[in-house]
Amino acid sequence: METVLGFDFGLKRIGVAVGNTLIKQAQPLTIISEATNDAKFAAIAGLVQEWQPSVCVVGLPRHPDGEEHEMTVRCRRFANQLHGRFNVATVLVDERYSSAVISHQRGELIDDQAAAIILQQYFDDYTQSES
Repeated sequence: METVLGFDFGLKRIGVAVGNTLIKQAQPLTIISEATNDAKFAAIAGLVQEWQPSVCVVGLPRHPDGEEHEMTVRCRRFANQLHGRFNVATVLVDERYSSAVISHQRGELIDDQAAAIILQQYFDDYTQSES
């Protein structure tokens, strides 16, 4: 059994979810909303130390037609930084519509729930061959 962390990267907030390869069930974990990148990565470092993930899954946003945009590039960079800083394998998962399926009140922060949807998609779509 290995632990997996999922990330919904945003400029203001980063949603984080956790799951494992045994039960393949993603759970919202936390929302990182520190003001600086250094503080955000310090918070991520604490999570990586606590959970010891074998893989980090990062949602990759695209336009509905599949075209990439500015946030696609930023998410790829974030995934590369996770890999480089923490020496953990990273996987990019298409996150189109991940936030759209969450029912929420205006102003409610859902980044951790979006991360859980991204991570669950990884478990459902990318780990089937391991079963």
